[in-house]
Amino acid sequence: MKEKLKKNLRVFADNGINLVLISLLTGIFAGVVVTFYNILMSLGEENSTKLYVLIRENPAFVPLLFIGLAAGSIVIGTVAKFVPMVRGSGIPQIEGAARGKVRFKWYVTMCSMFAASLACVFMGYPAGAEGPSLEIGGCAGSAVGTLLKRNQMVKRLQIASGASAGLAVAFNAPITGLVFAMEEAFRSFSPQVFICAALSVASALFTRNGLRVAVLGKDSVGFAFKNFNFEFAFDGSGALFCLWVVLAAVIVSLIGVGFYYAVFASKKLFKRITFLKGTGKYMIPFFLAGAFGLITVYSIGGGHDFIQSLATNGLGNIEIEQVFGIGLILSLVIIVVIRFITSVLSMGCGVPCGVFIPMLAIGAGLGAILSVAFQKGGMDPKYSDYLVIICMAAFFTCIVKAPITGIVMVFELTGNFTNFLPALIGIVIGYLVGMLFKTEAIYEKNLEQYIKDNKIAENFKKERVRVFIHEHSKADGKAVRAIVWPTNGLVVELIHVDGSQTVPDGETVLHAGQEIVFECDTDNVDELYEYLYSVVGKPKE
Repeated sequence: MKEKLKKNLRVFADNGINLVLISLLTGIFAGVVVTFYNILMSLGEENSTKLYVLIRENPAFVPLLFIGLAAGSIVIGTVAKFVPMVRGSGIPQIEGAARGKVRFKWYVTMCSMFAASLACVFMGYPAGAEGPSLEIGGCAGSAVGTLLKRNQMVKRLQIASGASAGLAVAFNAPITGLVFAMEEAFRSFSPQVFICAALSVASALFTRNGLRVAVLGKDSVGFAFKNFNFEFAFDGSGALFCLWVVLAAVIVSLIGVGFYYAVFASKKLFKRITFLKGTGKYMIPFFLAGAFGLITVYSIGGGHDFIQSLATNGLGNIEIEQVFGIGLILSLVIIVVIRFITSVLSMGCGVPCGVFIPMLAIGAGLGAILSVAFQKGGMDPKYSDYLVIICMAAFFTCIVKAPITGIVMVFELTGNFTNFLPALIGIVIGYLVGMLFKTEAIYEKNLEQYIKDNKIAENFKKERVRVFIHEHSKADGKAVRAIVWPTNGLVVELIHVDGSQTVPDGETVLHAGQEIVFECDTDNVDELYEYLYSVVGKPKE
């Protein structure tokens, strides 16, 4: 008993305490950088809105606006050309890095994304802070793992943890950030991923709130979207509302499918544009964004203010600044169409900005349109807020294919933690409609294209290696499914101490003295061995 206790303490010291401390450092670093980034993003959005209002009131400045947009778009296009990691929101690339598929220099990527995405916002581009925050957080995790000279497994864990912390700081939503990291970024719900991400998220949010108090003089603890009322009762009106939810979720999800295919159609079109060695294509989305900014202030920034303006606190009366005074529904349609176009062009062209919140804004806007229409058809106005948020989550789930993140996001970002049923119905329908039309997770598909466009897969080949499991290692006494193995790898054979061989499954428990045969696609065999040694123990020299 005493010997077993010593063994457990030694294993915890080797594999636990070090990982805990590193994860805390990742969270602190990510918290500092991402907090300042989001403060600057808010200032940029506020000032660009004022600038567009000024230009709208003084049309003589319109030519200067487009000259500035042309110059800025070429600069941003040049950055994106030489630093591919910043193209688009950066989420697919950092997901690839967390899985060992993509390599990058953390300081180059962090500085480039920080500057380029901020420039987009200051120019009035409809850009969200969440995607870049996630990538900057992942860079912070990579920095900690690299500077402390950790092995590949720890580096990958810290990239995922930093990304989770970055998203949590941007949303001020710890559970959403944590779940997104496990469901989407790392695609693993293993204890190691959970513990590392949870510690990084916690330390990042402590850092964030402390810095905001110190810098801004106030704590911005609270939910991202306020005044949304989730009124729901299990009675006749509640049952009827569920039918409205089904209809709305189907409509919104079909538009989500259209958004998905429009993104990849625009990617093909932008590849054909070679003006100014490819950097000239960035003028198209920036010129359109500039024109849209002169039409309505709701086309500027990520879309947080637009979503917030749709909240009615259960009264059902949506009040927004109408476009040219043409009426509520037409104004909502114009805003949604504008945001649809700019988000599609952002992802298609590779503008270094976030589309996470812009996608949510599209879904919420669609929900608002349907809410107004359904109220005319007999829907109780008290359900308006809930329908807006359900449509937002259904649109997101249809495109991103992250239903758990969707359901958590609905409740954490609004502060309403009751009445799950209607939201669950909408999110399930969003996921099923996406499956029906055979859409893939958009970030996953973008990662595949990024790997293809940058010819990363050409360096990978299948390798089969054999390693022994050593006593006190991470693998000793653990089930196969509980271990974070190298991406695209599989334990194909287990050789026991007596020489017998079996094919393990996820429930097979590994023990010291056994030998595993591991098969994996890799571009660096030595790095693969280093990773496996961090799991099974390094052989004595």
